[in-house]
Amino acid sequence: MHRSAYEHMELCVKEYMPPQGRHRVVDLGSRISPKQTLTHRALLAEHEIDYIGVDVLDGPNVDRVMKKPYRIPVRSASADYVFSGQAFEHIPFFWASMLEIARILKPGGHAFITAPSRGHVHDAQDCWRYYPDGYRAMAAFSGLELREAFTDFPPKNGIWHQYGEIDAKNAYWGDTVGVFRKTNKYPRIPLFAVRELTVWWANRIGGVERTPLPEPLPGRPDCGRPKQPVETPAG
Repeated sequence: MHRSAYEHMELCVKEYMPPQGRHRVVDLGSRISPKQTLTHRALLAEHEIDYIGVDVLDGPNVDRVMKKPYRIPVRSASADYVFSGQAFEHIPFFWASMLEIARILKPGGHAFITAPSRGHVHDAQDCWRYYPDGYRAMAAFSGLELREAFTDFPPKNGIWHQYGEIDAKNAYWGDTVGVFRKTNKYPRIPLFAVRELTVWWANRIGGVERTPLPEPLPGRPDCGRPKQPVETPAG
């Protein structure tokens, strides 16, 4: 997790998580690399929490390994908060993951999601970049309320963003931040059928491994993927 994503998640915690009471927090995509020092768990040091770090791979900061990539190993309506920082760009079928987040949230519970809006291709699979309207679509599909959404865009000159003015050290990825809430009007029964079919199909496919990238045509750019996986800047 890079510094800007950590700071944006910190803002979400300060704004939406009350200091009193005990909260159950599920961190989706919690595994950290050997060089990484920043974790969401560290943001919660002053809160009474039950923290569950989940990931598709075992490793540091992982409490439960997801046996299937689109089934979170947490019971329904049991989480007060779901965090996911800089993971959604790597999830091929993110709409299935959003339905799972909605499933495990309690009514009144919140999900905080950060994901890049720009930046180089990185890691073994890098599928998406997000804007606030993307989060609107995610909320609409999953039955959640979108309480806040913004992108860390560079400054404008008229209608044009000045990408040459980006603070590369602190704002390279252009984080898009979303805060979602599960309301008491969540359509549980209709979305049960949608979720179970969607998650079943997503888990059956698994990911993009069986669909190789085509070779670029002469004179066309390649996909931009490095020959070896590249880690994101360490926090």
